[in-house]
Amino acid sequence: MQDPLGFGDHRYAPVPGWGRLPDGMVFGDVAAVATDSQDNVYCFNRGQHPMVVFDRDGKFLASWGEGLFKRAHGLHFGPDDTLWCTDDGDHSVRKCKTDGTVLLTLGLPGQAAPMYSGQPFNRCTHTALSPEGDIYVSDGYGNAAVHKYSPEGKHLFSWGRPGSGPGEFNLPHNIVCDGAGLVYVADREAHRVQIFNGRGEYQGQWNHLHRPCSLFLTKGPCPCCYVGELGPVLAVNIKAPNLGPRISILDMQGKVLSRFGELGQGHGQFYSPHGICVDSRGDIYVGEVGYNAWPRYNDNQPAPEGSVRLLQKFRKIP
Repeated sequence: MQDPLGFGDHRYAPVPGWGRLPDGMVFGDVAAVATDSQDNVYCFNRGQHPMVVFDRDGKFLASWGEGLFKRAHGLHFGPDDTLWCTDDGDHSVRKCKTDGTVLLTLGLPGQAAPMYSGQPFNRCTHTALSPEGDIYVSDGYGNAAVHKYSPEGKHLFSWGRPGSGPGEFNLPHNIVCDGAGLVYVADREAHRVQIFNGRGEYQGQWNHLHRPCSLFLTKGPCPCCYVGELGPVLAVNIKAPNLGPRISILDMQGKVLSRFGELGQGHGQFYSPHGICVDSRGDIYVGEVGYNAWPRYNDNQPAPEGSVRLLQKFRKIP
């Protein structure tokens, strides 16, 4: 039996082979994962079938989104079991039913705002909902901003600009909102999570993170934040230990409660934990953009087809 991953009250066991696709179906890079109220798992990926759905045991249930999405990036569920799908290649966000029916679209599909203009969107990355249903969109690859919308989809205001100071961003890559209405932004290339109130006013930040990429915030009286961290990219430190890729679990003061992961495809290893979610039983699901990450760690060689793990489940140990 393998040793548990993590420590303290947050220890996990990997579930090998979880999430088997039907014969003939393959994943593209799994950019994001999310679970609905029944613990079904939605995998937003860059293959021919953008949304793939499994039950919590890994049984394939459905796929959809063909012809709708250009490049999967961010995904999360609202409290009414609607999906918020962020497509950075299409510069848009779509609110969908679980069968793929589109209920609302933010942005102009296929039309990017001017780069670093602060206007929505230029390769938007993720969404979050406030307790009142307001919508926050992180806009990171071609912008350095967060945009706030009303529940009906009216643009209210935006904040942020390129930089490393409070309220400035160096690739805002993910976003979540807590029960008090505070907004947490994974400022990936600044190696921090910034915290704002609902007016976009800076409240603080969490450091001691390495390229925080994916965020998931639990509900309830004692929430914690799960962070997927990317590994180094520079030639001088690309295989340095203790920098990731890894999963960190933080309390709401930013203290590390548990942490596991390193580079590779083995037990407790990752190439690129790009998407993360936690189900009602505390199990963790991680989506990876493994084909995208593989060359940087393998002498710029392309990944062999079908050889890169893109989705993992970790069972919480009581």
